[in-house]
Amino acid sequence: MCGRTACTLASDEVSRACSYRTRAGQRRQPRWRDGDADTYRPSYNKSPQSRSPVLLSQRHFDKNAPVDECVLASMRWGLVPSWFKENDPSKMQYSTNNCRSENILEKKTYKDSLIKGQRCVILADGFYEWKRQAKDKQPFFIYFPQTQGTSQKKTEDEDDPATSARNKENSETVSPPGKASPDLTEGGEPLSEWTGWKLLTMAGLFDCWTPPGGGEPLYTYSVITVNASMNLEGIHDRMPAVLDGEEEVRRWLDFGEVKTQDAMKLLQSKNTLTFHPVSSLVNNSRNNSPECLQPIDPNSKKEPKPTASSKMMMSWLKSSAPSKRKEPSACETKEEQESEAKAECKSTGALRQWLQGANKKPRTK
Repeated sequence: MCGRTACTLASDEVSRACSYRTRAGQRRQPRWRDGDADTYRPSYNKSPQSRSPVLLSQRHFDKNAPVDECVLASMRWGLVPSWFKENDPSKMQYSTNNCRSENILEKKTYKDSLIKGQRCVILADGFYEWKRQAKDKQPFFIYFPQTQGTSQKKTEDEDDPATSARNKENSETVSPPGKASPDLTEGGEPLSEWTGWKLLTMAGLFDCWTPPGGGEPLYTYSVITVNASMNLEGIHDRMPAVLDGEEEVRRWLDFGEVKTQDAMKLLQSKNTLTFHPVSSLVNNSRNNSPECLQPIDPNSKKEPKPTASSKMMMSWLKSSAPSKRKEPSACETKEEQESEAKAECKSTGALRQWLQGANKKPRTK
């Protein structure tokens, strides 16, 4: 299953971190759907009913857009089907936070979205899962390994790559060496390479519900789950359907070219994720700080104390670029806070360096 995630990048960083290639091979940086960048809130501890960044085809919002053009949207976790008759989505009698890949075509809630091509990719730093033990549960943070890929392309004498994902220095991107990229952003600027944290890309389905009595449409999503991979089954028997690499993401989103049956072949258990134990602080969805992600010794009963670097990170999140980066704990809407209260529900070195790197001073422009 997947019941808690973390996504701590600012809205502009999310856009740069999930650049993609079109069918023609051109790299693009997705823009946010109008107004959605303002409703997305970075968080170390996201629970159902909160909003997360979701990547999907622009064709879902603009029928004239190329089907392989992507856009970012801020959607609420927990799918509300378009045919739901109540005026309040919280009156749904069953959970739609996750949908099992084996049952998608058997459940009307998910089958309708799948047949319509309403496929999306949920973006996160990683997700949390709990391992049952004798007397309690041990939480783990699970994510893509950060020892390979774009976040490790800098040399040792440059700024540490894992650290750069959580401070102002990581907001910078660098052009690939050897040649200038012909790809451009929507603003006409050269599209440079993201060197920060590699986001986890999870397959999902979405729908758009409008209150029967009229009102603003609500976009919501469900995370598709599969049987756990060999390295994760000791923690839990289910895991999100992870899309590993740009090509899998492209095929999942391209509902015009990739038909339903072919897309479903992408929903496989993948032994590509890594993990580390974290503090029970994450058990309470109201706890929203770097300590939620910090690796711990599971044999120690003591809660990790806030470090100088984590305090510095929180200070930076609260004060740096306020027009782009939102305070992760204090900016949730009242509805989200209430919903979250009801929902109480081997590469650790890279993460430690990332957390510790907050004591670097942000680069000034």
